[in-house]
Amino acid sequence: MPSQRREDGDALRCGDRSAAVAEIRAALAALGMLENPDDDLTTGRHVAADMFDAELDRAVRAFQQHRGLLVDGIVGEATYRALKEASYRLGARTLYHQFGAPLYGDDVATLQARLQDLGFYTGLVDGYFGLQTHNALMSYQREYGLASDGICGPETLRSLYFLSSRVSGGSPHAIREEELVRRSGPKLSGKRIIIDPGRGGADHGLITQGPAGPISEADVLWDLASRLEGRMSAIGMETFLSRPANRSPSDAERAATANAVGADLMISLRCETQSGPSANGVASFHFGNSHGSVSTIGRNLADFIQREVVARTGLRDCRTHGRTWDLLRLTRMPTVQVDVGYITNPRDR
Repeated sequence: MPSQRREDGDALRCGDRSAAVAEIRAALAALGMLENPDDDLTTGRHVAADMFDAELDRAVRAFQQHRGLLVDGIVGEATYRALKEASYRLGARTLYHQFGAPLYGDDVATLQARLQDLGFYTGLVDGYFGLQTHNALMSYQREYGLASDGICGPETLRSLYFLSSRVSGGSPHAIREEELVRRSGPKLSGKRIIIDPGRGGADHGLITQGPAGPISEADVLWDLASRLEGRMSAIGMETFLSRPANRSPSDAERAATANAVGADLMISLRCETQSGPSANGVASFHFGNSHGSVSTIGRNLADFIQREVVARTGLRDCRTHGRTWDLLRLTRMPTVQVDVGYITNPRDR
């Protein structure tokens, strides 16, 4: 994908016109999700490459749906990053573990999938070249008599291509998660849980009028998280909040906190908003991507939480969904995000 980088926070949507729009159009055309006007000169239809039109909007939404992103037709930071990741094919660049600036991309996901098929990688196929991928690659290189440097270069690629057509199938990560559940048993006492209230600090979110006065998303989420923490602690669980009341860390920072604590599970609480008051309901999310990789425990837990919340509150069931958001893919433990309702809907509030 070309390097005509959009500025952070400069989201692009239908009606916009810029060089960055042309970059997005070219990226989607390369992925086969949008016709390239240069390839069809017989129609006589002229498309300005730098114009964000309705056709591009549909292609962006289709891409977002396919990649497990929020489907809104807006190319913000998450969608732009996913477009860039999707542009990488295994072999187009050298892959290795970079401390502080890890590599992401579909080429990393392909490498993980091939190492998984060969029995060396047992994590999620998430397109993130972290230590687990690095160690799996080094183990593979040692086993097959290659230089065990953790760098996926030409020699390693040739050996992987040779073997990949002969060995495939299985999901070691799912088996490993199921075994961890079996060993840990049904008791919740002693489990270490991270509760993540969204927003925080100067990020109050939407402020609406409640029965006792103005109330913000941050207030609602902090109250819910505090109550949940108290109830979990009362039955013997070791609970932590992902942030203090006066801070609003990024999702990557929240994930890093959970990883540092060594949590067994993370539950993130968020509110939804809409321009009108009619949208309502609760939804739960777990890690799941277009490569077919899914957090089995995360999915089962999301299903359980969703059923219980709907049964006990009467909120509309907006179901459970697999997503690739940073909070879900950067945590090393099963993570569920619960959108507890629409703060813009009077009944949900």
